[in-house]
Amino acid sequence: MRFFRKAMLLGLGVLTITKDAAEKLINELVEKGEMSQDEAREFVDDVVRKGEEQKQELKTFIRNEVEKFKNELGMASQDQVDELRARIIELEKRLAE
Repeated sequence: MRFFRKAMLLGLGVLTITKDAAEKLINELVEKGEMSQDEAREFVDDVVRKGEEQKQELKTFIRNEVEKFKNELGMASQDQVDELRARIIELEKRLAE
């Protein structure tokens, strides 16, 4: 039962867990005989992989939310600012002629 509790807690913290922290927990379980070495390696790899996937999903979610917020505020994107800057430079050149 203790193994499943630790596995659940490990799953909940997968966004913040490092490979070293996961390996430390798994080594503890192996030493206590609650998990084999092969199961431990597979489990660590799985936890780290899932953590990376969730991290990417979170980044995507945050980017989308920030973009929505910018659009709601009517803020210009960097590309739009760069385009306007180029147009201003072009107009200043024409005026200088």
